[in-house]
Amino acid sequence: MKAARFDYLKPETLDQALRELARGDLNSRLVAGSQSLGPMLNLRLVRPDRLIDVSGLADLRTVKAEGGQLRIGAGVTHAEIEDGRHPALRDHPWRRIAGTIAYRSVRNRGTIGGSLAHADPAADWLLAAWAAEAQIEIVRSTGTRIVPVHQFMLAAYTTVLEPDEMVAAVLLPESLGYAPWGYYKVCRKIGDFAEASCAVAIDPVRGVCRVAVGALDGPPVLLEGLSAELLDDIDRSGPNWAERVARHVSLSLPDMDAIGHRRLIATVMRAVDRAFEREVVGA
Repeated sequence: MKAARFDYLKPETLDQALRELARGDLNSRLVAGSQSLGPMLNLRLVRPDRLIDVSGLADLRTVKAEGGQLRIGAGVTHAEIEDGRHPALRDHPWRRIAGTIAYRSVRNRGTIGGSLAHADPAADWLLAAWAAEAQIEIVRSTGTRIVPVHQFMLAAYTTVLEPDEMVAAVLLPESLGYAPWGYYKVCRKIGDFAEASCAVAIDPVRGVCRVAVGALDGPPVLLEGLSAELLDDIDRSGPNWAERVARHVSLSLPDMDAIGHRRLIATVMRAVDRAFEREVVGA
């Protein structure tokens, strides 16, 4: 199939894009990498009156550390993070996550802001942001607001974004770049959607540990009990380690089927192992 007819606009500035987005007389959709929206257009799952292309806006393509936070612009591509194109991300654990997203052709065009706004439950950046206690910077023509990531996604493919708003950046604690981090997902083959995924962030500077699981029916889920145990650096070599993980998974996701339960237990254990055995990115 081909997309239904639409108008196309490529603004030169972020302010212009926001003004156009705020127009109430047209059903407008933002497009950057178009790795999710493109197929939806072709299948006619969405039929906007107009596409506003923000892929070239410089304001969305910067990465910088400021005030104890790392600010990653929404227009930064997965490949730029994977390749360490931005100095602030060269030794960051998120480089490894970027390299696992879909295929290189997708990573070359797909953006972190577009992935978050799309809110696919199986998405890599959404889960990583959940474990990192990230904040989402949202802009509109009248101002800016900051939303914690656990309040940003409401359900599958549903966020708090209003029609005249867009994701401008994701904000991470700067200390996370030096903390143990683990990520693991299960896919039938490279490039497929994850069937189970887990992200582990252990930040001793802030005294925080978060174990989050994704690829569910809705937003990621935080395994709070396991997170508390890992903060104490529990012994993972004992015979009851798998049983403890299973218990925490069952407490947080009591309605999961048996196959999914076993798959997720193994995924969590692998992610935790990677967090405790983290190597320097790029080594």
